[in-house]
Order: sequence, then C-alpha cells, then structure tokens
Amino acid sequence: MKARVFVTLKPGVLDPQGEAVHHALGSLGFEGVGGVRQGKVIELDLSETDEATAKAQVEQMCEKLLANTVIENYAIELS
Repeated sequence: MKARVFVTLKPGVLDPQGEAVHHALGSLGFEGVGGVRQGKVIELDLSETDEATAKAQVEQMCEKLLANTVIENYAIELS
C-alpha cells in the first residue's frame, strides 16, 4: 500500500519560503497570485495491507516525526 502525507503550515504561521516564491512569481510577471503557502509531500511504501491499520501507523509517524504538529497540519492519502 502507498501513503502520501501532505504537510502544510498552520494558518497564521509565517511562511518565508512561500513569500519568496510569491515574490519570484511577481518578478516573472505572474501578477494574479494573491499569496503562496509552501508545504511538503512525503510518499511511503507500506507493507501493511489493511487500510485502517496503515492509516493509524502513518498517523503515528506524522505525530512522532513527519510533521511538527505545533506549527504544521498534515493530511494522509492511501492508495
């Protein structure tokens, strides 16, 4: 089973990388962009075949390592 974890900063947390991308897009002539928030995607290949168990395992991974839950949100997609 494959899992994808989408990690993004919580609303209100400053995002200097997003601001840099926003500024660069404006410099390149893309003026219609109101704001940019940058995150990360983590792809995992899991040996687990039960979807509920796999999701629980990935949630534990996120809570312990993959996301800083003080300032980041995460979403899990299984396939």
